[in-house]
This record gives sequence, structure tokens and C-alpha cells, in this order.
Amino acid sequence: MPNSNKNRSQSPGKGKNTAGLQSKAKARPAGNSSGGPNGRGNRPGGGRNAGAQRPRSDANNAQREDRRPAPKTAEVEPTQKVLELPQQVTLRELAEHMGCSPIELIKQLMNAGVMANINQQIDYDTAAIVAEDMGYKVKEYQAPAPVVEEKPVATTEPVRRRTYTEEEEKYLTERPPVVTILGHVDHGKTSLLDVIRSTNVQGQEVGGITQHIGAYQIQVNGRAITFLDTPGHEAFTAMRARGAKVTDLVILVVAADDGVQPQTREAIDHARAARVPIIVAVNKMDLPSANPDLVQHQLADLGLVPEDWGGDSIQVFVSAKTKEGINNLLDMILLVAEMAELKANPRREAEGAIVEGKLDRARGPIATLLVQEGTLKAGDTIIVGQTYGKIRAMFDYQGNPIKRATPSTPVVVMGLKDVPEAGDTFKQVDSERVARDLAEERQQEVSGVAAQQAPKLSLEDIFAQAQAGKVKELNLILKADVQGSIEPIRNSLEKINVGDLRVRFIHDGVGNIGESDIMLAIASEAIVLGFNVNVDPPAQRLAEAEGISIRTYNIIYRLIEDIQLALAGMLEPELVEVVQGQAIVREVFSIPRVGNIAGSQVTEGKAHRNSRVRVKRDDKVMFEGRVGSLKRFTKDVREVTTGMECGVGIDGFNDIQAGDILEFFTQESVKRVEK
Repeated sequence: MPNSNKNRSQSPGKGKNTAGLQSKAKARPAGNSSGGPNGRGNRPGGGRNAGAQRPRSDANNAQREDRRPAPKTAEVEPTQKVLELPQQVTLRELAEHMGCSPIELIKQLMNAGVMANINQQIDYDTAAIVAEDMGYKVKEYQAPAPVVEEKPVATTEPVRRRTYTEEEEKYLTERPPVVTILGHVDHGKTSLLDVIRSTNVQGQEVGGITQHIGAYQIQVNGRAITFLDTPGHEAFTAMRARGAKVTDLVILVVAADDGVQPQTREAIDHARAARVPIIVAVNKMDLPSANPDLVQHQLADLGLVPEDWGGDSIQVFVSAKTKEGINNLLDMILLVAEMAELKANPRREAEGAIVEGKLDRARGPIATLLVQEGTLKAGDTIIVGQTYGKIRAMFDYQGNPIKRATPSTPVVVMGLKDVPEAGDTFKQVDSERVARDLAEERQQEVSGVAAQQAPKLSLEDIFAQAQAGKVKELNLILKADVQGSIEPIRNSLEKINVGDLRVRFIHDGVGNIGESDIMLAIASEAIVLGFNVNVDPPAQRLAEAEGISIRTYNIIYRLIEDIQLALAGMLEPELVEVVQGQAIVREVFSIPRVGNIAGSQVTEGKAHRNSRVRVKRDDKVMFEGRVGSLKRFTKDVREVTTGMECGVGIDGFNDIQAGDILEFFTQESVKRVEK
């Protein structure tokens, strides 16, 4: 038993008591060979020789074997890693996905007869062969099915509503409505607001035209109403669009003696794009030339049918000069606000929007804020766009200092580091340090975005977005040389039958494409179409900076054809089955740890490795799935042609029998064109 003793001496713990093992060996030298008086052979059952002790040694070895880890064949063999690959991938990206060196992949490709550098793109089949040779199970990347949200066609509910938790709903209180006054230049918007708030503002403006956005708040029968006075001149269209984004309802001012004008139509389009209710105020009813019936007919043609005619448009006849109908207008505002159930949580952190900002020589950056949620207090720290600051002082619209501002309250604040941009949002934060860090992060993000080329919003982009399920309608802004050209273009586009998809006209008008058209396109993600018109240079520069596509035409059918192609691209892709070939199973081979392999002969077309396969038996479909492997003898191949033999492995199916028919096919997405 020298070997047995040697095994014992090498057991764990030998370094701890080697001398003890040697003394034990001297104390019983004969006990291991013959049953001496001091050996184990003298005890009951003793006297066993060395040969008789082998079973004990074998039993000990067996116990050691039991204590050892499971056989390597069961543990060491790793689970096959699954690798998802797109249709095209660069060699560098493939190496990163597989976690190996690009040099190793290049060697594998060279062995397969493919020469490729590190930045070269390789197709799915080639990448799959290399990856499987290196122990990966490859499957084609399938993009997740897009979740398409139905867009409401029209709504009178303000879109600027946030959802509240159950805890926040306990603290919701009614808030004043925020009203924006829109309309054509010189139709009396500022005069009307002047009467409402009983102050003379228009006299302080240059030329009697409002030059900046003002925010005011009045009290009517103990209830507050907040007004935003947006400029009416066409050059300030962008500011008017910002005013509509923060509003709960719009008052559209139309002069009774002038009727609907280009900026009136534009104001209606802005309000509809913001999806807010519209109250029409027919002004200047005191003039002898007032013709309210004509105004109502013009508004009805634009979809604003008055309630007296069976429509749902609230229209009030007023006069800013004689104050006729002013109280009725205010009552209508409160009624619409009450129906909308405007509420906010004054106990949360303050947040809202910037109405305007300017730099005062004495007081520094000044900003007019509209609080939309929470309560803003003097001393609070806010983050506004890319700037921040601690509010040092706060004033109401009349210049009176105040300590706190509740939801729907406009205030002027001091203490910001820089002048914010109109339309930015602000939010209260815990400290200036947090605000500074957030501002720096936003500045870095803006710098990174500015370094990249602005993405173009084009018909081609609409194709991609529609196929991804992101859009279901094509927003258009149409400008033409004469009014007579607009109607046939609109009628032709609206008659295009493309299933559930449709064209949505955000705005149409006569004249060149200007900056106001581009601003509206930015707000509504629209494409600007021009027919026999030019593009103003400032509008062209703005469109290039913002990535808005402008398409001009001089032939109507080409304009219609382009839009029809865009809508066809929006259709859900149709899956068409393309049969690639057939094979008959001659013999079935069972491979350990792999499964059954169908030894087949291709009878028609080709058998492709990356295709799907349908197993038919007696004209019945037994299984449908993907080809797991395709081999010629022992070599993986991408395809096998007619008359050649091959081995086919089918993922998830082992019940293959001789005589089965294998049908190889693919499913391709094609654009559907409705007839």
C-alpha cells in the first residue's frame, strides 16, 4: 500500500502536520502488511493483508470521486451564446458584439475565402457563418413592433395638461384661465385688452402696434383671468405661436368692417395646431360699415360655424370703443374655463414658461414668467433653459412687488444669470448648485447637437418615420400664387385614397413663403409646399437652420405625385412570402447534443441558410420555423442549389422523417399602394 499511503499524505492538511503522518507510519509498519501484535490485524476482524485493503482504498477513492465536482463534460461545456445580427454590420462592430479581437475575425474570414478590412461591411450570411464557427448561435435582429398612438383629429381640450398622482389630486385647486388674443393687424386686439384691463397700453406702443408680448391678470366677479397680448403684425408671427403654446383658450379678434384677413386665417391655424378652444370677438361693431353677417359667413367657410347657425363656435359682438359686449365676452371666457375644469397643484415645486426676457441696464436680466404649476416665491432658485438664478425680487404686471405667485399668474423676476429665451420652460430646484450643474449639462447637450448637422424634415424622413410607426398623417403648409390654385391642389390631395392615412393641411395662403410659415412648420412638424411662389431669403435661412424642408413646384401633377408617394410610404408594410426553393428529405441523421439533421436533396430553386422553412408531410404543414444550420458535408454554406445534397437543421423541430418536403421561403416587406 505505498501508493495508498502516498495518497493519504497528499491529502489536504499535509502542510499542517507532516511529522504526525510520519510517526503514524512508524507506529504501525506491519499493520499494513501482516497482522502483527501491534497492528490492525490483531483486532477483531483484523489480519487482513495489503491485498485485502484495496477495496477500502477503492472505496475511499470512490468517496473522493463523489466529492469532486461534476464531470467536466457536464459543467465545462458552456451554454451557446445567442448573437443578434442586422442585415449589414462592419467587422469592427461584429468583433465588439462577439467580444473578440478584429484580427481574429479577419483570420476567420480569410480561412473562409473572404478578404475584409476592419471597417468593411459584411452581410448577415457571412457574419453568421463566422460567428457560428466561433461557437455562437446567430439569429437575425428583429426590430420591436412600434406602438402607434392614435392622434386625435380635433379636440377643444387644451393639450397642456399634466397627469397627477392620487396624492397630488388631493391638493388640486381651480386656477385662472390663460387667454391669448390673436387676430389681424389693426383689428383692435390691444384696444380690446385695454378696455378689459382699464389701462392705456396701445398709446405707449410704436405706431399703435404692439411690439412685444405682454402678460396681464384681471379680476372678474372675484375670479381671475390671465391675458397674453401677442403682436398682430406679420413680422411677429413666431411670438404669436409661442403665445398659443401656453394658453388655455384663444380670443380671435375680427374687425366687423374688414372681415377675415390673411393673418386671421393664420391665427386660426395656430390655435388649431395648439388644439385650444377659440372664442371669436367680432370687434368694431360701433362703425356704420360693420357687416357682422359677412364676417360670420367667412368664419363658417373656415370651419368656425356660430352657435346660432347650429355650430359650436362661440362668437361675441363687441366694441372696444363703446365697451359693448365686453361683459358678455368675459362671461364666455369664464364659462369655457369652467367647462375645461382647469386645475393645478399649488403645493408642488413651481414650473412654467417664459413669456419674454430682456436685459435692463440697471437691473440686469429681466424675465416675465407664467407660473403653470406650484407656487413661485421670492428667494427660490430656478433653472430656465440654459441659464439659472435665485429670484431676488418679483413683481406683478403693474410693477408692484409681490412675495409669491400661484398657478396661472404672470410675474416679472430679477436674479437670473442670463436673459432667457421666450418659450423656454423654468423649474424650481433645491439649490443654486443643482441649478448650475443642470445648466451646464444643458449647455453641453446643446453644443453637441449644434455640432451635428440639423436633420432635414423631408418627405424621405416621413417615409422612414411612417414605416417605424411614428407618424400617421402628413402635415402640410401650402402657399400658392393665387387663391384659385389652392383649391384644386387641396381637393386633389384630399381625394387620394391611401387607406386610413391622410393629408392634414396646417395652413394655406397666397404669397411667397415667409418666416411665419417656417415657424408654423417647426411647431407642427410640417413640410412647406410652394406652387408658383418664391421663398423669402430670411425664410430660407431659417428653414436651413431648423431643418425644415421646402419644396416648390410649377406643375400641379408633380406636386400631387410627390405627396402620393409620401402617403404610400406611410402605409403599413405588407409581408409578402417569397418561395426560394424546395428539398426532399432522403435520410435523417441523429447528432448528439444537436438533434436530428435532415439529409436532403434540393429539387427546386435554392436552399438558403438565413431563410424560413416549412416542413410538409402528405401535403400537410407539420412545422414552420427558421433554418438552424445548412451544411455540405462538414462545411457550413450559405446556399445549396438544385440537385445538390445538404444537411438541414431546423430550429425547434426534431420530428423529421424521410420523404418530408422542405419548402424554403422568406417574408419581405413591400409598400402597399391602394388602388
